[in-house]
Amino acid sequence: MSTVKVVKLLGTSEESWQQAAEEAVEEANETIDDLTGVAVESWTADIENGEVSQYKATVEVAFPVHSDREQNH
Repeated sequence: MSTVKVVKLLGTSEESWQQAAEEAVEEANETIDDLTGVAVESWTADIENGEVSQYKATVEVAFPVHSDREQNH
């Protein structure tokens, strides 16, 4: 049996929503082992002077939970 943990993150980019989502995944990968999936929850943006100034992607990343027992067997 396996258990998966899901963490919600907010990625940002000055270029695009896709880049914002990719940034969130790249940052998560720096501190979370074995990422297995990502789901985009929402796309939002900040607007300044009538133009998009920052794209934002709220994502959920998934990864397996490893118990101490599983690692020792």
